[in-house]
Amino acid sequence: MKNQTTQKIALTGLMAALSYVVFTFLQFKIQLPGGDATSLHLGNAICVLGALLLGGVYGGLGGAIGMTIGDLLDPQYITYAPKTFILKFCIGLIAGLIAHKIGKISTEKDNKKVLKWAIIAAVCGLGFNMVFDPLFGYVYKLLILGKPAAEVALTWNIFATSVNAVFSAVASVILYMALRPALKKAGLFFTIN
Repeated sequence: MKNQTTQKIALTGLMAALSYVVFTFLQFKIQLPGGDATSLHLGNAICVLGALLLGGVYGGLGGAIGMTIGDLLDPQYITYAPKTFILKFCIGLIAGLIAHKIGKISTEKDNKKVLKWAIIAAVCGLGFNMVFDPLFGYVYKLLILGKPAAEVALTWNIFATSVNAVFSAVASVILYMALRPALKKAGLFFTIN
């Protein structure tokens, strides 16, 4: 049990590093009025992948830590780091809860059922983000940061978050279904209860 916890912590760090790299270096940044920016990226895909592989808490932490570090190191996003941490952690929690507590994908033998529940988990986690990222971002920009261009940013954030969600859902499920048999063969696949 102790060895498995150590492995999960190490893989959480790996997921944090991957989400940071994907979010920071493989993004298409869209500049908005008032000095704001939004971006198209697949960082959320790594967050969902982590939740599918490690469970909601570890996967959510990996994605949240990685993308929060990305925000902290980017002058345009630094003020959004708390929002990023909360929302990305929630993506992982929701995806992990659905995949492992409801769908029980780590013990399921039928690949069609695993695929179905992986898709449902990814869609629910990223669907949460599609609603709450722009909404939370709008409130955060308007009330906390006092940015008058919050309305303009809202439209762009809805667009970017929706595009990110679709591509992240597809990418995370494809990666999970490809990694699952390889991890089982290598003895690195975790059973999540």
